[in-house]
Amino acid sequence: MEEVLVPDGRALKHVQVREYVRSLVTGSAPGSPAPSERELVQHFGVARMTVRQAMDALVVEGLLERIPGRGTFVARPRRMASRITGYTEDMTRRGMLAESQTLLARREQAGPGVARALALTEGDAVIHWRRLRRADGVPMCIEDAYLNEVLLPGFLQQGMPTSLYDSLEARGLRPTWAEDSINADKATAEEATLLEIEPMSAVLRHSRRAISGEKVVEVSRSVYRADRYTLWVQLGTDG
Repeated sequence: MEEVLVPDGRALKHVQVREYVRSLVTGSAPGSPAPSERELVQHFGVARMTVRQAMDALVVEGLLERIPGRGTFVARPRRMASRITGYTEDMTRRGMLAESQTLLARREQAGPGVARALALTEGDAVIHWRRLRRADGVPMCIEDAYLNEVLLPGFLQQGMPTSLYDSLEARGLRPTWAEDSINADKATAEEATLLEIEPMSAVLRHSRRAISGEKVVEVSRSVYRADRYTLWVQLGTDG
């Protein structure tokens, strides 16, 4: 078990929970159920947030996976996927010139949702970078990226890069895999103004949680014009 100690010599509670769960599920068949958060709260006598922190770490690690509406299970082996690309590479691949306008770039305290997604504690420092992204001079999307400041010392002071993923790669933190979700929605008045579309026009909301190794390096929320953006997904089989 990893030795992470508090002043009185006891291992941190979330580490105890994490390693306990690891010992239970290691070697189990993919799809096997993991202990529930309620069971672990009762077993260790800790807060649910402590249990969630431990389980989040194992999900990021790839040992467990969450299935909405069903629970947490031993993860299936991750298949090799295509290279994770950012907006600049995506537009270049489509034969379009990508441009970005920074709307906001600052240090903030992580709210509960961002903290959970970045595997941080609420109130920890994060970098919030909001950009209006264009393609061939036409507004394509609004992107809000949240980054773990501890992993990116001096990021705000060095000038904002043209490509976030190129900057992460230079630091040895280029995402190796990501969790994406996309849903259809209608543009708010502010979004419509920035994207130069009519209020309540159709948009695509894209959320991403990008991981490098075992470190969550980026959480982003993007709003795309549905009349300009088509999602491409590569699929394959094991043969």
